[in-house]
Amino acid sequence: MTQLNLKGVFACILSTAVVATASTAMLPLTPVFAQVRALPDFTDLVEQVGPSVVNIRTLEKVSPRQNQPGQMDPDMLDFFRRFGLPIPNMPNGPRQAPPPGHGQNPNQEEQPRGVGSGFILTADGMIMTNAHVVDGADEVIVTLTDKREFKAKIIGADKRSDVAVVKIEATGLPAVKVGDVSRLKVGEWVMAIGSPFGLENSVTAGIVSAKQRDTGDYLPFIQTDVAINPGNSGGPLINMRGEVVGINSQIYSRSGGSMGISFSIPMDEAVRVSEQLRASGRVTRGRIGVQIEQVTKEEAESRGLGAPYGALVRGVEAGGPADKAGVEAGDIIIRFDGKKVEKSSDLPRMVGGTKPGAKSTLSVFRRGASKDLTVTVAEIEPEKTAAKSSEKAPKPSESKMAQSMGLDLSELTDAAKKELKIKGGVQVNAASGLAARAGLREGDVILAVANVAVSNVAGFEKVVAELDKSKPVNILFRRGEWAQYTVIRFNP
Repeated sequence: MTQLNLKGVFACILSTAVVATASTAMLPLTPVFAQVRALPDFTDLVEQVGPSVVNIRTLEKVSPRQNQPGQMDPDMLDFFRRFGLPIPNMPNGPRQAPPPGHGQNPNQEEQPRGVGSGFILTADGMIMTNAHVVDGADEVIVTLTDKREFKAKIIGADKRSDVAVVKIEATGLPAVKVGDVSRLKVGEWVMAIGSPFGLENSVTAGIVSAKQRDTGDYLPFIQTDVAINPGNSGGPLINMRGEVVGINSQIYSRSGGSMGISFSIPMDEAVRVSEQLRASGRVTRGRIGVQIEQVTKEEAESRGLGAPYGALVRGVEAGGPADKAGVEAGDIIIRFDGKKVEKSSDLPRMVGGTKPGAKSTLSVFRRGASKDLTVTVAEIEPEKTAAKSSEKAPKPSESKMAQSMGLDLSELTDAAKKELKIKGGVQVNAASGLAARAGLREGDVILAVANVAVSNVAGFEKVVAELDKSKPVNILFRRGEWAQYTVIRFNP
């Protein structure tokens, strides 16, 4: 029975196949293997771009000392230092940086400090690398692929973007071609050339894993799975057209070595920085004086924004550009000069790339409607701190509503109001419970509760008494020079 059934099944399958073959015999067939692409060949790229990649060694002046057993090799010390790894305990400890004023010691000698990579930007000797490669170096040595060595001058370095430009006295050098980062696609093959662990002209390859990757730094990175190790820093990321699309800068690693997650600075951003460094030796960036954070789904829905996008303003610098333009804590900045702010990290890049003194348009979403404001962009400068009043603080007021929120409040003195340039508010003497969890602390000045201004403790008491405790309550407060925004939840 089993044998007959198997034959029947086989016959059925065979007849079906014959019918299917007959019915499709006249249809054009496309071979499956036509969609398979051959693996890339990087040999031509290496020959084309390889001569433009350089090795960079940095030296620092230290007081001479005897070579003691167990002292860590400088390159290995740089390995641990560069990637934030704990330095192993050694009998005599690692070599320490020389004390201030060491440059006046005639007995000092230059010792290797680190090794990195770079690439030739112009034929007359401009070379691009990472700022962290040359940071703190007393001397920079550039070695070309033909083994010629040059002492390089640091033209400028920008730590915020991790881009540096150095110059060697040479002509007729093979400069790289800069690629269009906007054409770069996720999944595209890319190649890196550099000096991992001091091994010059090492070539590794992989694909683009992601674009616009935020790592908490100023720039959006290109993420790849190209093997990048200490010494690769500052080297080029190259597309299949032989164009440089990025500068290899960082890796994610638990061991200190490559784990297939590498980050490169987009070349369009790097070029903008390098142009300023070559022109003036420094980078000028814009600022508008706001503290921001990401817009959550809950925030967007509660405000009627719909999709979560933009930058939520948590604080506004008093007297800063945004304050003068009318930006308020609690606003959501949704566009800058007509460009949509998809996420909060987009805004610092947009503003930073704007020339100080320029007038820009901010589109903010406030109380269910959008509003356009004109802001004059200022230059980034050190953060100001408010001077503290020497006048003795008044006796705290007893407020049951404030105490229920974990607040100990007092009236503001006339001198404090004058110093802060405000007409009213209440002083926070201590914060605990709900208020502390919301981020309030001693010294803050509460200006408004649930969008209602409070001029004194009695006014604060009245507003809080009328609140719907089942809903979050927004608090506008002043901390030093900054007006900020937070939310207190009675039912966290």
